[in-house]
Amino acid sequence: MSFIAEISRWAIPLLLLFIPLIAFLRGVPVYESFVTGAEEGFKTAIKILPFLVGMLVSIRIFVDSGALEILAGLLQPIFTIFGLDSELTAIIPLAVMRPLSGSGALGVATQLINQYGPDSFIGRLASTLQGSTDTTFFVLTVYFGSVGIKKYRYALKLGLMADLIGLIASLWIVHRMFY
Repeated sequence: MSFIAEISRWAIPLLLLFIPLIAFLRGVPVYESFVTGAEEGFKTAIKILPFLVGMLVSIRIFVDSGALEILAGLLQPIFTIFGLDSELTAIIPLAVMRPLSGSGALGVATQLINQYGPDSFIGRLASTLQGSTDTTFFVLTVYFGSVGIKKYRYALKLGLMADLIGLIASLWIVHRMFY
């Protein structure tokens, strides 16, 4: 086990040493390539900034207005139709927030884990849901917007369908693995 710990400790520093060294030995202008890449990265960051600010403001309005709680309340009967107990409805705000914002969903998941415990069904479900779904609206807004894609109707439908399948798979996996 200590061998793996040592490999882990030295992996990144060795990569940071050997990649530029190999590039230098092959005649690649390392510093100039780094500066060019950093310049392109800065241009990309500037280009996506308006999309990112718009998305973050929209999410904050959605949460602060109480719309998240209203939507969670509207979805609660659907959960009970499928025979899921009332305690499980605590996961609805996370299921709604996850397609919108990774950091917002992380905050909801942290709150659920603090309230129910990390080894509870809700805690495990929140963790599994975090790993099995994506931030669909964030991806569409920031990434698609930054490259100029305006027609993303099918991507939205498929992304939301994938998030729903991730929720169902998370429920099934946590139930089968832990209970």
